[in-house]
Amino acid sequence: MSSGFTERHGLWGEQAASHVDTIKNTITAVRTRMVRMVWSDSHGQARAKLVPLRIFWDALEDGYTTNVATFTLDSSGGRVFRSFVRGGGMDLEEMTGSPNIVLVPDPATFRPLPWTDGVAWVMCDEYFTDGKPFHFSSRRRLKEQALRLGAQQTSLTVGLEVEWYLRRIEADYTEENTGAPGQRGRAIETLPVEPGYSYHSETNMDLIQPLLNELAEAYELLGIPLRSIENEYGPGQIECTFAALPALTAADNFLLFRTATRQICRRHGYFATFMCKPPFDGYYTSGWHLHQSLSHAATGENLCTPASGADVFSPMGRQHLAGLLNHAAEATVFSTPTVNGYQRFKPNSLAPDRAAWSYDHRGAMLRVLGGPDDPATRVENRIGEPAANPYLFMASQIVCGLAGIEAEAEPWEADPEPYEADRPMLPTNLGDALDALDKSALFREQFGDIFVDYYVALKRAELARYDAYIADHAPDDAGNGVSGWERDEYLDFF
Repeated sequence: MSSGFTERHGLWGEQAASHVDTIKNTITAVRTRMVRMVWSDSHGQARAKLVPLRIFWDALEDGYTTNVATFTLDSSGGRVFRSFVRGGGMDLEEMTGSPNIVLVPDPATFRPLPWTDGVAWVMCDEYFTDGKPFHFSSRRRLKEQALRLGAQQTSLTVGLEVEWYLRRIEADYTEENTGAPGQRGRAIETLPVEPGYSYHSETNMDLIQPLLNELAEAYELLGIPLRSIENEYGPGQIECTFAALPALTAADNFLLFRTATRQICRRHGYFATFMCKPPFDGYYTSGWHLHQSLSHAATGENLCTPASGADVFSPMGRQHLAGLLNHAAEATVFSTPTVNGYQRFKPNSLAPDRAAWSYDHRGAMLRVLGGPDDPATRVENRIGEPAANPYLFMASQIVCGLAGIEAEAEPWEADPEPYEADRPMLPTNLGDALDALDKSALFREQFGDIFVDYYVALKRAELARYDAYIADHAPDDAGNGVSGWERDEYLDFF
């Protein structure tokens, strides 16, 4: 009897195989009947195949085939690449004709979904049918960069701090809300859930407490380590924070957190959006602040903690910090990948507009926290939007940080007035961010020319549709400085 796809190509280690027994016990305990086999597209959206349990057991050994279509579509579902010509519109013979790829489940990510009976969820990695890694896998980009850190007995530890908006659904979908490939329908109509502008208001938060209870219980059952849920500034703006974990686990958790939140809210008549700046009057932007530190791979020791009271960061931590500063512009598109996300990059906005750092300063791009004897010493990168692809965002941090470590770079001086500092400015729009990535020798070396060329082309197609819209419409026709195109493109997609 021939070996299965995973064994034949050596895709599992002993640790992955050991999780299968745990899966068997879990399936029996919760009476699992169906499994969602999930992968991340390049936008950071969770895509899924729903399979019966018996098919899932086969997939653990042989993988499960799907086609590459989700990697050829922009955020409207429009096809970007000419899949049916030789080379698939990418000059890659293996992409001709929208071929199949193989989804291989990661057994460590298997978990039942608490909001739907008998259904479980598992994250998958993507491979070509000959066992070679799929070129455009976001999760693989992060795994490859984590291995580079691992070669130095180091890992990236990540804590999540994410803002998003909750609204109440006014009416269900109508024909007006449907679109076509390359053009989304009008965003669904929603209403506020609370008046807002009362930062951390207990009484406003109580208006949505029953739903928050449902979300908190689901996160707990999913193994996503919730630390807090907070009522932020805008009407229905919520912030969720989660305990620090290794980067790959944190990225998987973020993908599940975002899709689970949207699904649970929808089942209760609410609408959750991770769009950075929703198209409603007075609504503030939402950010995703990535807390990160370097840890010893074997002991878990925080390698950013300084040895003396005179320092705020260890030498390695300072080098990592320097890399994040030096390569901030070329990495920006991975933290802020939408047209809408650049609404945040404004002076005195609690979001960065330049590559500055400071100690415990929320105006700086990089906010250093902790110090001697503090095991939670870390840097908080405040550049991200909540719509970012978690795998690419975190992988970009390793790329930049390792570049600083390998060059033994030193960061420039801290800036107590970051919005006044003479520091490199961040891109102010998606086009400039894509140009910076396109010209980046660092990311072409680490992510590869094939991936960078593909990602730039994918996002430029999205930008071209926005530019075409703006040529005929006011840039703020949806209100609050947001275009109707952004409203329809992002409000329901994210």
